[in-house]
Amino acid sequence: MSGKAGSPSFDLLYLCASGLDVGLSRKKSKPVNKADKQQEIMAGHSKFKNIMHRKGAQDKKRAKVFGRLIKELTVAARSSTEPDSNPRLRSALSAARAANMPKDNIERVLKRAEGGEGENYDEIRYEGYGPGGTALIVDAMTDNRNRTASEVRAAFNKFGGSLGETGSVSFMFDRVGQIIYPADVTDADTMFEAVLEAGAENVESDQTGHEVVCAPNDFNAVREALETVFGAPEESGLTWKPQNLIAVDEGQASTLIKLLDALDDNDDVQNVSSNFDISDDVIAKLA
Repeated sequence: MSGKAGSPSFDLLYLCASGLDVGLSRKKSKPVNKADKQQEIMAGHSKFKNIMHRKGAQDKKRAKVFGRLIKELTVAARSSTEPDSNPRLRSALSAARAANMPKDNIERVLKRAEGGEGENYDEIRYEGYGPGGTALIVDAMTDNRNRTASEVRAAFNKFGGSLGETGSVSFMFDRVGQIIYPADVTDADTMFEAVLEAGAENVESDQTGHEVVCAPNDFNAVREALETVFGAPEESGLTWKPQNLIAVDEGQASTLIKLLDALDDNDDVQNVSSNFDISDDVIAKLA
């Protein structure tokens, strides 16, 4: 669930803690431009995201987070268990370490993959609409396509949404790499200079943290460059960033959150991205 609001997923949602990413309201920012070092560092993390992140940290079990990370490691290791030649595996390993997954758990997954014993998960993407005309992209990994499709469709139908065809909403999003650091890792100016050197497209910094965005093809290089300076990020991965946000009222927001909860509770769902915008007043009431 990035609208992260990347943002499963939200991501960013409790979303952040469990992998959901949602499109949330934020200040407008400009791309990093080497010819313009005076570019302003804009604020980025919404209050809603932070509220949901705290909720996730409190309510979501580590086992659920680890389960999603193990699936990603399993799929990433299919082609090779050598991180140096497998960018996706490098990214998955970074995410697992950032979540403090025990080393033994990671090694167990890789050994199973080497022996051809890993689970055979299919990667599926669902697209649809939620309350208030919001768009959602649901990324899943499953060993039973029929089960997952049925459960995802049921969640949409129950909470005022509807599944669409492939491509029905993804054109409203951009696929990007996203790297998030806590605010206390460094100040905005230092982060800006590091992001500039790393080759990222954008950075948004405020009192809640630093969010770095880059092209998908540059993701591993940017993440690794930043890790050498600041250590492992709080979150990182590829996500769907909404091009525009859709405002929802209190009733729509309440139902939408129930939909996101239902998707988050589905073990086959890896990430959810959306493009909703919730006002501060509504956020306060829902909190």
